[in-house]
Amino acid sequence: MIRLEQEPLRTHTTFRIGGPAAYYFIPEREEEIIEALDFAKEKGLSYYVIGKGSNMLFSDDGFDGVIIEIGKGLEKIEISDDGVVTAQAGVSLAYMASRLASKGLKGFAFAGGIPGTLGGGVAMNAGAYGGEIKDCIVSAKILTKEGERIVLDKEALQLSYRNSVILQKGYLVLEATFSFEKGNPAEIQEEIKELNKRRREKQPLEYPSAGSTFKRPEGYFAGKLIEDAGLRGYRVGDAQVSEKHCGFVVNRGEATAKDVAQLISDVQNRVMDEFGVKLEPEVRMIGFE
Repeated sequence: MIRLEQEPLRTHTTFRIGGPAAYYFIPEREEEIIEALDFAKEKGLSYYVIGKGSNMLFSDDGFDGVIIEIGKGLEKIEISDDGVVTAQAGVSLAYMASRLASKGLKGFAFAGGIPGTLGGGVAMNAGAYGGEIKDCIVSAKILTKEGERIVLDKEALQLSYRNSVILQKGYLVLEATFSFEKGNPAEIQEEIKELNKRRREKQPLEYPSAGSTFKRPEGYFAGKLIEDAGLRGYRVGDAQVSEKHCGFVVNRGEATAKDVAQLISDVQNRVMDEFGVKLEPEVRMIGFE
């Protein structure tokens, strides 16, 4: 297991923003995850689990606790002949989508461009282009706050729009099992290629961001509300509402977490004033008071 101290979080997040973590652990086995959690408990420190660092914004002051990165060494995928797939939490969603496509298993192409890992994807019921994790998951092995390893079936996971019992109770995903139907490998790979083409055309992938900044408000699209409020290109420092897709806040170079937080607040206030709609951040903001 790798252990670092005062590790800059900007180097571990897709926003490229964030101060230092007091302790930064990269476990490569399940037992090492438990060791990192035990360290945090012994020190009386809070902890936070990340994968590829997408969908999150750490404060400029950093995180005065333990960050646990689930990735390297926890990326095993097992694929059975009947379409049952078990994958560890550290596997990249994009890699998993590619692997399943090559095996002719359909139903996961939507995840081919999501910049995260399976653990986070399950926890927040990640989705895109009409597909969600809950559409294909069977169960997940999780670690409770008390250090107990248990398996929760699909119903017990309580998967909903960007939410789950995992987030609600502070559980940690270790692995998940899925079931897929057989399809044509070439057609599935072409679907992934087409969806990624659409992402490149419509999303500001040329700048660091945390993905979609706001949850979809019921009956509306966040990006459309923000655009109609006249906020396309709105900036606070180097944080900017993307000119390409108003649902994204991007880092134009040297944006601080304070810049991003202020911009998010400004957008929320303007949209509320203009349309009476409350925008809730999809980006998880960590270390803010």
